[in-house]
Amino acid sequence: MIVVAGEALIDLVPQGTGALAGLQPARGGGPYNTAVALGRLGSRTAFCSRTSYDAFGEALLEGLREAGVDVSAVQRGPEPTTLAVATIDGNGSAAYSFYVEGTADRLFTVPAGLPAGTRAVSFGTCSLVLEPGASAYEELMRTAAAQGVFTLLDPNIRTGLIPDADAYRARFKSWLPSVSLLKLSEEDARWLGGTPREWLSAGPSAVVITHGGDGLTAFTQDGAVYPVPGEKVDVVDTIGAGDTVNAALLHGLSARDALSSAALARLGREGWERLLRFAARAAAVTCSRAGAEPPYAAEVGEL
Repeated sequence: MIVVAGEALIDLVPQGTGALAGLQPARGGGPYNTAVALGRLGSRTAFCSRTSYDAFGEALLEGLREAGVDVSAVQRGPEPTTLAVATIDGNGSAAYSFYVEGTADRLFTVPAGLPAGTRAVSFGTCSLVLEPGASAYEELMRTAAAQGVFTLLDPNIRTGLIPDADAYRARFKSWLPSVSLLKLSEEDARWLGGTPREWLSAGPSAVVITHGGDGLTAFTQDGAVYPVPGEKVDVVDTIGAGDTVNAALLHGLSARDALSSAALARLGREGWERLLRFAARAAAVTCSRAGAEPPYAAEVGEL
């Protein structure tokens, strides 16, 4: 079982230009997209979050079920669903503004335990920023790591939600001893400051940095660097691309029985390059269609 912990929300995606363009609601949230992508790739997946009883909350749960994701660990509440209003630029890149006050997902509380058979847990995005839920997710991360569970962290920075950048950067560093695999975009890496080597020295067994259409690079504890190019595709938008990479990495590592620090150390060049190319193919499929629509296993081929 791979567990994804974090927010589920509704993206309002503009269907034209200008401030008053029509908005199309779509299921989203970084962790939510990661869970759906894992389910579509065929991994046994569970989602750990808190969703609303409103119509959007029901639609979010239905999307998870359609992807084969176990939702028994999802908490529920009467508060409204978080909304994220997207703006798409000429290159297909998305920026967001958020409506988060008093919403259901930020009231997540620490569960009594993880689902039976959990081998990995993925964390990231808004859920690690918005209190009081952020502290609950942080506690879950530390507890899982202490129990020997493989952890993936994708900060997926949303600067508009971070009132104190220096405090967040310090908190990010405090998470690293509890992280097995750190994945982040080139933009997030610049914003956070530091280098892959500095982050590796704090705890993670590997760091993967995405470079948009230019591919991905893995940095490992033994000093190795493994870059792979991106897959060429006509980009519609990039919504969910990084979340798809998270899912592809976890799915690929699970398929290789490599969800441990020792196993990561044994992957070597061939293993890492095959894994990263698989992630690049999966992300390219997501970018080729509108919204966060990650691929199914048959669309990305063999690992």
